[in-house]
Amino acid sequence: MSTIDQQFVEYIVKTLVNNPDKVQIDRIIDEKGVLLSLEVDPEDIGRIIGRRGATAQSIRTLLRALGTKNDARYNLKIVNNDGYEGAPKEDVGKAEEAAPAEAPAEAPAEIDEAEDVDDAPVEEGSELAKKTRQELADLDDLDI
Repeated sequence: MSTIDQQFVEYIVKTLVNNPDKVQIDRIIDEKGVLLSLEVDPEDIGRIIGRRGATAQSIRTLLRALGTKNDARYNLKIVNNDGYEGAPKEDVGKAEEAAPAEAPAEAPAEIDEAEDVDDAPVEEGSELAKKTRQELADLDDLDI
């Protein structure tokens, strides 16, 4: 038997994902309030988190509103069950070599460039340094 908070989150999440039958919500009550742990198909995890976490934050905001109505404090934990959680970096690389993942058709340029960058220091006059400064300047211009 699921509670109103579980049903609420389940309804929202199932409308967002491609595999609604794999949505699972566990409920734990502790001294901090109610913790809802959300598990979805690994293919759908990006849909739930959204760009820059916007979708997950929106779900949490709605859940907080429900908590205000019910005099409860809710927290939502999104569980990543894709098999790589906690795996050492070298093991992940070996798994990717064994079964390379297909790249998205339209991958943003920022992601491609960021993956190619090592932890080595960036030269002062390099293109990457110029681009990063420009992106930071653009962020400073935002009215938040």
